[in-house]
Amino acid sequence: MSQLKPNKTVDVAIIGGGTAGLAAYRAAKEHTSSVVMIEAGPYGTTCARVGCMPSKLLIAAAENAHQYHKSAQFGVNLGKPKIDGFAVMQRVKAERDRFVSFVLESVDGIEAEHKIDGYAEFVDQHHLRVSHSNGDTLIIKAKRIVIASGSRPAYPAAWQALGDRLLINDDIFEWDRLPKSVAVFGPGVIGLELGQALHRLGVKVLMFGVGGAVGPLSDPALTEYANIVYGNEFYLDSDAKVSLIERSEQGVKLRYQDQQGQSVETEVDYLIAATGRRPNTDKLGLDKLNIELDTRGVPVADHYTLQTSVSNIFIAGDASNQIPLLHEAADQGKIAGDNAGRGKNIRAGLRRSPIAAVFSDPQIAMVGESYRDIEQRLGNCGCFEIGSVSFENQGRSRVMLVNQGLAHLYGEQGTGRFLGAEIIGPNAEHLAHLLAWAHQAKMTVSQMLDMPFYHPVIEEGLRTALRDLNAKLHLGPEMIDACMECGVGS
Repeated sequence: MSQLKPNKTVDVAIIGGGTAGLAAYRAAKEHTSSVVMIEAGPYGTTCARVGCMPSKLLIAAAENAHQYHKSAQFGVNLGKPKIDGFAVMQRVKAERDRFVSFVLESVDGIEAEHKIDGYAEFVDQHHLRVSHSNGDTLIIKAKRIVIASGSRPAYPAAWQALGDRLLINDDIFEWDRLPKSVAVFGPGVIGLELGQALHRLGVKVLMFGVGGAVGPLSDPALTEYANIVYGNEFYLDSDAKVSLIERSEQGVKLRYQDQQGQSVETEVDYLIAATGRRPNTDKLGLDKLNIELDTRGVPVADHYTLQTSVSNIFIAGDASNQIPLLHEAADQGKIAGDNAGRGKNIRAGLRRSPIAAVFSDPQIAMVGESYRDIEQRLGNCGCFEIGSVSFENQGRSRVMLVNQGLAHLYGEQGTGRFLGAEIIGPNAEHLAHLLAWAHQAKMTVSQMLDMPFYHPVIEEGLRTALRDLNAKLHLGPEMIDACMECGVGS
């Protein structure tokens, strides 16, 4: 490859201009001004354009409509809400565009010579070929390279036959009006959030999955609870038997076996594919490199430095196939960019305790190690215990009529250390933050119980679970059935 004549030579080249790429750019610039960021599509983040922000706007509208339905239980009769689908989507798109504009404003502040438009692929470990849509190509020589190419929705190729009746979450946020019916395939984070929101906005929703999983949950008890609580609100079969999916004149025809074993044939306006995302690493020319890949063809990287098996190449964000969340992408981008900018003296970056949330109702949250991970690591020796709380009779939850949910907290025998949690319940996004801080501080369950808890608050549910866990770890007294102050919780 010594015969290659580069059009541009830099210290650091970053492939991708999303959350991880922008973070990597800023971090690398702290060490060198010789940095370029290569982006083929529009600048900006998945979160702002088609992910966390527009989905939360849709969910906010759905929650507002849902409060009308619940109001009569408080003795406040607001009647049935009239949902203006056009107005809902106008606000979603307007606010979405506002969030994206903030990202673009930041990108506009980057010097033009540091931005290159086009698709990048490796020629060798120091050279990238960048192809522009107008047919032009550039050869970029870089001492170090950060892969931050993001991810894209993945679904069965056969579904392409559905044409414009097949949607991914990106497409939903371009709607002008809400459809009458949809089938959502994939009750994961994206499918669950969007499916429930559309249901509450008056769209008929059928949700199908494979294997029984709901959201990110891995604890069998919580998975079972989730199937029941969401299935009581809209049609959910997380282990569905679907025998027909085909394009019809008006939409998509489906044939499936319902949960009573009966064959059902129906038609919906659209099929929404929420069946996961695929890292954008398959078209980078990785076969030109002697680089270690995982089973999905993604470069394996050190957890703390984000350095791959090729010492001058780093990877961050959704492309890394680690945790596809904005805060993780930002952290990884910063670490990868910092190390790429340094060149020498590679440093371990701060990797925070895992935290994830699903903005369904009830919400779902994951903190620290999952049940699946703990069971694999400690299950054979019986070295962990589970503390439990149901929110169905938890004081403040019942007062607010949000009393649905179950939380499991995990602790290590002997050390008493808090290992992680899986939660389905009210305010799970906030409960998860308290637990994530405790996990990152490597607190024991006893130390967590020494923290203040006000009364009456939903957070008291965590104290109940912690007391249950502490007793099972043989580090605290046996649980009591009810507190003396108000008779609920403990």
